[in-house]
Amino acid sequence: MNLQHTERLTIRPLAAAADAAFMLGLLNDPSWLHFIGDRGVKTLADAQAYIASGPVAMYARLGHGFCVVETRRNAEPIGICGLSQRDYLDSPDLGFALLPQFGGQGYAYEAAAAVLLDAQTRLGLTRILATTRLDNIASQKLLEKLGLRFERLMAHPEGGRLLKLYALARN
Repeated sequence: MNLQHTERLTIRPLAAAADAAFMLGLLNDPSWLHFIGDRGVKTLADAQAYIASGPVAMYARLGHGFCVVETRRNAEPIGICGLSQRDYLDSPDLGFALLPQFGGQGYAYEAAAAVLLDAQTRLGLTRILATTRLDNIASQKLLEKLGLRFERLMAHPEGGRLLKLYALARN
């Protein structure tokens, strides 16, 4: 995994020990719980295990995963952004989440655009997906601004709700 810099952000791999407290807060933020879902992470130890078995394991296996997004000004973690490979999707999918106080400032777009550029240049990916809940209008608008296009509705693999599937395809 590479360290990336944008004008205002640093995007770096998550570290289980160093980022556990931040991830514990993000994973239990009401907007995360509503739009993404409860991951059952309730303690620092849970957060460390979540980072180690999720993003860190994915870095080793695939060369990509979710990364922490920090401000360059003071290295304050504000969210995560990256690519995941989910069992129910045929291509990597883009994901992002910011703490609510950092929304509406262009940070998610800046981080996601950098992740997409890395996916296409370093990883050579030609198809990238993203999913959102039907009511996550802000993320849908951001995906469209990034160039992803709505493809279809799909059932969430755990049942109980529909997701909107978006795709970005480049030759």
